[in-house]
Amino acid sequence: MSISRRAAVLFLFSVVSLCVTLAVHSRSSLPHSQQRDLPTTRHATDAFDVKVTPLQPAFKTDDNSLGRMSLDKQYHGDLEATAQGEMLTASTPIKGSAAYVAVECVSGRLHGRTGAFLLQHSGTMSHGEFHLNVTVVPDSGTGQLAGLSGAMNIIITDGKHSYEFSYTLPGT
Repeated sequence: MSISRRAAVLFLFSVVSLCVTLAVHSRSSLPHSQQRDLPTTRHATDAFDVKVTPLQPAFKTDDNSLGRMSLDKQYHGDLEATAQGEMLTASTPIKGSAAYVAVECVSGRLHGRTGAFLLQHSGTMSHGEFHLNVTVVPDSGTGQLAGLSGAMNIIITDGKHSYEFSYTLPGT
């Protein structure tokens, strides 16, 4: 191998090694003040109680396929909070196929941080198969929950409700 080719191979090897090293150690090599600014995903879990109350829909359909409900929730565990919201539902003549959307305002403590935030729900059921997406409304966090982002998974087993909330907050 010629000297120039050997130099090129060594240079390429050095660049690849440097890139791998930087990728592996990028967070730990940042100054401590910048490491704090990188959000870490946290998890909150436990049970919640929910009371759903039918409300008068904005308009009636001939088949009563649209519904409107108020939500009153009490979260327990890592998220100690109350929540109020509204839900709109749509049912179809096919058993096991329906949809709902909802927005709720959650107020309380999340791992000791006090504030409030909004959750947006979108759920569909197709022939009994359920798909649910519950996310924090961007820029809705207040107080010590300002900057909150994340998603919640709702679990219903034997009529009991629980949550798994994955979230990030600036400075955590």
